[in-house]
Parts: sequence; structure tokens; C-alpha cells
Amino acid sequence: ELPPGARAQLFNNFDDCIGCGFCAKVCPVDCIYIETVKTGPGEDLGKTTTGNPKRLHVLRFDIDMAKCCYCNLCTIPCPTECLQMTPKYENSVYNRANLLYHYSTYAPAEVVRIRAEAEKREAEEVEKRKAAAAAKAAATKAAPKGAPAKAPAAKAARTAEEPVAEPAE
Repeated sequence: ELPPGARAQLFNNFDDCIGCGFCAKVCPVDCIYIETVKTGPGEDLGKTTTGNPKRLHVLRFDIDMAKCCYCNLCTIPCPTECLQMTPKYENSVYNRANLLYHYSTYAPAEVVRIRAEAEKREAEEVEKRKAAAAAKAAATKAAPKGAPAKAPAAKAARTAEEPVAEPAE
């Protein structure tokens, strides 16, 4: 029996993980590795047991217990409380590589497919932004040079109506 407040091995209930990355950001020894990709339009990954919607594919969630300092800081900011310290403390192994715990449930082929789809969506977004910027530049170039730039009409009307204050001497 461990005393109250004892900290032992980390466990991630991956079904509740939303991939926010708060745990990895607060970890002082960087032993948590997370890789996420945004979901595509119309994709529904479901909800966690706390009701939070899943908006990210968590392609990688690994914890290197060889680096972990058992500080418990990573469990505090977790919004879904899926990351917890367990009472299991006897986790000795012969090979240090066995202390790297993998929690992601995606198969390697599925990870490649999801990354490719995300890169395709990102490339389409970049093209849309470039096209919008080009259209804006063309519209600016097509405007007559003598015409004032698109200034808000209300602001121009207000400044015309307001009296100009004379400087006091």
C-alpha cells in the first residue's frame, strides 16, 4: 500500500485524450511526445467521457518513463483528466527502450494516410490565401491613382464635420 499522495507511473486513458498538448508543455523534462493533426471538414472523432469533442487526430502520444521525474505536473492541466499517476511503481526493465510507452492507437499506414490528407488540405488553404492576396493586389492596382484608398466613409464624414481646434497661445 502506497501512502496518500504518492506518485508512481503515468497512465494515459487514450480514449479521452483530445491532443491539447498541455501535458507536454508543462513537463519539465520533456518526456511526453505528442503529434497531432486537425480533423478534416465533416470528420467526427466523437467525444470524450467528459463531453469534450475530439478535434485532433493524436497520431503519437508517447511517454518516456526513463526521463520522467514523477513530478505530477502533467496531470494537473489535462482538461479531460485522461493523464493520471497510477499506484504502479515497480516498473523495472532490462532494456531502457521498454520504458517508452506508446498510447496512440493509429496503425502506421493510417498515420501516413491522415498526414497526407492534412498536407493536401493545408496546400489547398495556402493556394486559397495566395489567390485571395493576388485578387486583392489586382483590385488595388486597378483602382485609379487619384482616387483615395478605401477609407471608411463614416470616419471621413466625421472628420469633415468636426471643427478644427485652434491651438491656444
